[in-house]
Amino acid sequence: MSLVLESRVAIITGANQGLGETIARAFVQAGANVMLCARDESKLAEVQSKLQGLCKTGQRVEAMRADVSKKDDVDRLISASLAMFPQIHILINNAGVYGPKGRIEDVDWNEWVQAIEINLLGSILTAKALLPHFRAHHYGKIIQLSGGGATSPLPFISAYAASKAGIVRFMETLADEVKTADIDVNSIAPGALNTRLLDEVLEAGPDKVGKAFYERALKQKMAGGTPLERGAELAIFLASAASDGLTGKLISAIWDPWEHFPEHWDDLQKTDIYTLRRITPKDRGQSWGDI
Repeated sequence: MSLVLESRVAIITGANQGLGETIARAFVQAGANVMLCARDESKLAEVQSKLQGLCKTGQRVEAMRADVSKKDDVDRLISASLAMFPQIHILINNAGVYGPKGRIEDVDWNEWVQAIEINLLGSILTAKALLPHFRAHHYGKIIQLSGGGATSPLPFISAYAASKAGIVRFMETLADEVKTADIDVNSIAPGALNTRLLDEVLEAGPDKVGKAFYERALKQKMAGGTPLERGAELAIFLASAASDGLTGKLISAIWDPWEHFPEHWDDLQKTDIYTLRRITPKDRGQSWGDI
């Protein structure tokens, strides 16, 4: 892998397993220095140790336990990162949970709220904490991990769906707020991944997540799912200088031709392609409903 992220520094949340760990490994292999964070300190230390073995001379892998849903933890994470590195270039918001599974009237309310706090508010907190630094340096990359809940209903996993739709719209909004400050803000749909979240669905069973979703998850488990590396490759593209100026998009790692985006720069910057939008009757070939 070419060192397209050499000398860059990235903070990666939820980096102790699954996609977060895969992104962290890809970033180290691409030359980046990384600050890893997650709630499970022992798993985090294991990942840090493994990644340090991949480092070249001068490269650093740091780690710190942090719960992104807690403002004090986020503030400590950002302060510690800035004390270790003169400049942070990239924020990867990967930390996330499914939350409770079942009908909204049946699930535990505190668990539902906690999923919103981690997936939605946690991502906002980390971005908010780093923005003054990004503005001061007139450069920054915020990369948000999305999920199926952002673009399609997810019955029986409502906290996850609501939080993912909310965070993608927040990122689109933030992209407009900071576009004159040379800060790029984009979201990634990584595909159907075989991670602990899938295992949670299978453990919950069809009674809690619905027969259709359970059977789809079972089929995905057997088929192997989308390779984690594909989402990591897109994260590297969005973190690199090759994507400077691309902002406000929700990009699928597997369905969108993002490797060729530089060939379509004007189209991408002037339209609402790859964004969340309302569908009207005209969009579906109907002649009614539009004045």
